[in-house]
Amino acid sequence: MDIIEQRVGVPPHIAGPAATFAFFAFFLIKKMGLFTNTNHFPVEGKTILITGASEGMGLAAAILLAKKGASLILVSRNVGRLEEALVKVTAAARSPSKQRFTYISADVSEPNYAESVIAQAIAWNAGAAPDIVWCIAGLSSPMLWADPANDSIAATRRNMDVNFFGSAEMSRAILKEWLAPENKPKDTGVIGQKPEPKHIVFTASMLALFAIVGYGPYTPSKWALRGLADTLNMELRMYPDHPVKIHVVYPGTITSPGLERENKTKPQITLELEKEEPAESPETVAERALKGLEKGQYNVTVSTLGDLMRCGILGGSERNNWVWDTVVGWVVPVIYFFVIRIMNAQVAGWARVNGHPHVKKAAA
Repeated sequence: MDIIEQRVGVPPHIAGPAATFAFFAFFLIKKMGLFTNTNHFPVEGKTILITGASEGMGLAAAILLAKKGASLILVSRNVGRLEEALVKVTAAARSPSKQRFTYISADVSEPNYAESVIAQAIAWNAGAAPDIVWCIAGLSSPMLWADPANDSIAATRRNMDVNFFGSAEMSRAILKEWLAPENKPKDTGVIGQKPEPKHIVFTASMLALFAIVGYGPYTPSKWALRGLADTLNMELRMYPDHPVKIHVVYPGTITSPGLERENKTKPQITLELEKEEPAESPETVAERALKGLEKGQYNVTVSTLGDLMRCGILGGSERNNWVWDTVVGWVVPVIYFFVIRIMNAQVAGWARVNGHPHVKKAAA
């Protein structure tokens, strides 16, 4: 070391700490995944079940996974749209002779729907359960919570049935299969190498990281998914011989038929607050989500803003990277100090200009 220091002209008292700093900097960068190409979410040759697969993000994800060599089971209510989706997904297959595709019509809001879907999936898949389940089915019913013209409680129950219970029931049904003692994965035959894990992917929303006015019926269902995911992430450590990974994806506004439907009831103040947020295509969101899954991320965001919001609300949740997430988590509250005040002022200012929401509707 002394010879090298003399040749480059670096004093010993500087070279030592500098080398140490460089080592730890390299270590942190490597831990952040910048120098590794390991795919933690391989899909080629796997069978994947996707709910909400007939349109929007669900269909985009299915097509992307087909291009990567996966076999797909598409789940949604509308048979007509499922048949159209099946044609598109089949056409995207990477290896048509090896991949298989089918659909199952089901309403994810119906109690006990998931066990029947999983049973049909297993029967189609030669007696084997899907390797990956991605719950994307969802809806949003924006409205002002306290407006007497709205039945916000009924809307909340509907959102919970689709967004939370639809995913919760599916996760329980597939875990009962995966964790059954008789379904223990086969030993890889390689010392120290564990079997590839199964994956459950929940789809939440950026609104599960930062709530805004107008989404009272919707946001709680997505926050509930975060709580379920965190709980399962800990519980599944009780089954080391049946490895299962949990993930939560947090998309923002997506240009889809679902957005068109929710905009019909969305309050004007909500539209005002959202006007600066660019809507992303389903294909863009699906691609970014898959990249996060391939990196092995637990909480998967699809934008820089979403990642900042994720770090600002982690609490006891799993970290994607403990150092990075912690440092950013220290910074985000400072940003929120200004953001929350600005948004609250926007809401108050809107009310001053437009008047009491109830009075305005009554006058109309």
